[in-house]
Amino acid sequence: MSPERSPTDLVQQQASRGFWLRTLHQWHWISSAVCLVGMLLFAATGITLNHAAKIEAKPQVTNLHLELPAPLLQALAPHEDGNAPLPAKVADWLSRELEVAIGRRAAEWSPEEVYLSMPGPGSDAWLSIDRETGAVEFEQTRRGWVSYFNDLHKGRNAGAGWGWFIDLFAVACLVFCITGLFLLHLHARQRRMTWPLVGLGLLIPLLIALLLIH
Repeated sequence: MSPERSPTDLVQQQASRGFWLRTLHQWHWISSAVCLVGMLLFAATGITLNHAAKIEAKPQVTNLHLELPAPLLQALAPHEDGNAPLPAKVADWLSRELEVAIGRRAAEWSPEEVYLSMPGPGSDAWLSIDRETGAVEFEQTRRGWVSYFNDLHKGRNAGAGWGWFIDLFAVACLVFCITGLFLLHLHARQRRMTWPLVGLGLLIPLLIALLLIH
């Protein structure tokens, strides 16, 4: 038989339990608040990605032709073959005329032309500049908002800033789940279905993976 606990031990145990409950609840609600909008986004786009073949998209294609001014065409002359960003003043002019963000993307340089690929979430775009005549051709294909958010879900062509957001969001989700697990542990004595439900949440995807995925 285990020795009876003294009133002091019971008080200390209750105080310790209260401390952990308060701490875990605090971390749990903070992480849930931080993750709320992101989890809604990723859950909704998980559904749209899973049924992507059934969701019709009508791509909108924009094709424009411009002519690079002579001073800007001369700015291309010193560049050799390879990969390098467009000169800043050329990029600024194209950004204004085409209403797209050129930035410091690396372009492909050859003796005949400069080719710049500009993929983005939910869209693809490219432009080419004839190095002899200064003729600019630009084409952009937009696949709609569903495709835009699907690409954000995958982190496709969304840039380094969005990549950092996904990493930080994942950490916040881990905090949310881990604190939730400890809270389940602390409340499990009063809720008998706690661990059977947790086990069910593990068993269902495991059985699907083992039996239905080939």
